[in-house]
Amino acid sequence: MAINVIIAGPRGRMGTEAVEMVTNEPNLQLVACIDRKNDKEKMREYPTLSRLKIPVFEDPEECFHTVQADVFIDLTVPEACFDHATIAIQRHIRTVIGTSGLTNSQIEELSAISKENQTGCIIAPNFAIGAVLMMQFSKMAARYFPDVEIIEKHHDQKLDAPSGTAVKTVDLIKQTRLPKTQGHPNEEEIIPGARGAVDDGIRVHSVRLPGLVAHQEVIFGGSGQTLSIKHDSIDRKSFMSGVKFAVENVIDLNELVYGLENILDK
Repeated sequence: MAINVIIAGPRGRMGTEAVEMVTNEPNLQLVACIDRKNDKEKMREYPTLSRLKIPVFEDPEECFHTVQADVFIDLTVPEACFDHATIAIQRHIRTVIGTSGLTNSQIEELSAISKENQTGCIIAPNFAIGAVLMMQFSKMAARYFPDVEIIEKHHDQKLDAPSGTAVKTVDLIKQTRLPKTQGHPNEEEIIPGARGAVDDGIRVHSVRLPGLVAHQEVIFGGSGQTLSIKHDSIDRKSFMSGVKFAVENVIDLNELVYGLENILDK
């Protein structure tokens, strides 16, 4: 039986790819989309949705009330995403979130709502399987190389910095690495911010340029050696296998899971 899916953010770059992926997968069925800037006259902006007669709703409440769905995918912005996910989970629609920029308190609140309603939710800082492995390898390496810096690079339309992938990488590294202040104790930033953001002594540098998609390098330094773990997404299609994987697995969850790495081996 096909999994009925609602997608929020069908006009975005990720949303466009997700619409194409879902409509081309035999075990997935796109039943509606949510776009708060939609109106009936703009259906021509959605050629795939128009051809398949997929309804596009401005109001998420109306969408979730009108359409029977198994899974909701949100690929919007943090402010809208939190509201969408809250409504979906409370209506017992399992939810997959690819929107980055949610605060820790928002994630904790969604986790509580998910648990209360016994309705699964997956928040994935990155859907590319290679990026998930990069984060896991970094966690392993940090046990032996405590000196580490992260350089993440994304397109210039990305709203949050550092990226959700970088934040998740830092969280994973902190699980195996003791806090440490890196660099010379008397170092000075001639230009403020030159050394990047810092979390638990880990330096994070964000690059935003046109032409980029999603890239991250985690650089470890040790006595007489360095180790670099790098991942590059050069096309947003690289994220779709992870989106499909999340949709197929969230069906069996009754609570919130943060990061695809937690379900890869299940």
